[in-house]
Amino acid sequence: MAELAGKGENPEYLFWVGCAGAYDDRYKKVTRAFTKILNYLGTSYAVLGKEESCSGDPAKRAGNEMLFQMQALQNIEILNGYGIKKILTICPHCYNIFKNEYPDLGGNFELINYTEFLKDQADLGKLKTDSSVFGNTSITYHDPCYLGRGNNIYDSPRLLIKSIANAPVEMARNKSHSFCCGAGGAQMFKEAEEGNKEVFIERTEEALETKAEIIATACPFCMTMISDGLKYKNKEDSVKNLDIAELIAQSLNL
Repeated sequence: MAELAGKGENPEYLFWVGCAGAYDDRYKKVTRAFTKILNYLGTSYAVLGKEESCSGDPAKRAGNEMLFQMQALQNIEILNGYGIKKILTICPHCYNIFKNEYPDLGGNFELINYTEFLKDQADLGKLKTDSSVFGNTSITYHDPCYLGRGNNIYDSPRLLIKSIANAPVEMARNKSHSFCCGAGGAQMFKEAEEGNKEVFIERTEEALETKAEIIATACPFCMTMISDGLKYKNKEDSVKNLDIAELIAQSLNL
């Protein structure tokens, strides 16, 4: 973004990479997949690079309001400084906090989740996927809490899956009745509480019950938990966990 601003250029979108997309080795692959798609589409976008920091979601969910506001106000100052209007996100947690909680602090931006962005591009005829890549591969989709119940985004991920393979095989609990992966609400960063079974194991079991060959996710937290669940169940070699962006990139042969 700084380089483009120095040239007097203003990209249409800021792609907010997020902490997982920048630092987590597994989710870096999702970041790369999505940027390949953006480049394929000829999208006018930029990233903040080293100027990007955490959105403040973990601090907020863990109850550290002071830290959240410090992080948010710093981000708002940087974003407003570049005159950014539209923000693309691959993390539902970033999407949710920017859309629903930043406005209270003066951060007013148009938030676009990448699944909705890709669905819109497909509707415009710009996203020409090759359905033969996956063919009749069975895919189930896990609804991220902050995308589904939090922001009512249910259709775009499913329509994207349907565009490259068969309609997703639904788990018993799906859409507004879906079940958490176990990492939301800052649970990712603390030890499990006392109970009979960890949440991520139960959700992985529900996914495996569908007999799907691929479990599709659309959130870095969900990907971590589902991947761990597959390892726990010794299924990581027979069942894949892929992000929606990875599925689309593969179907575009990128």
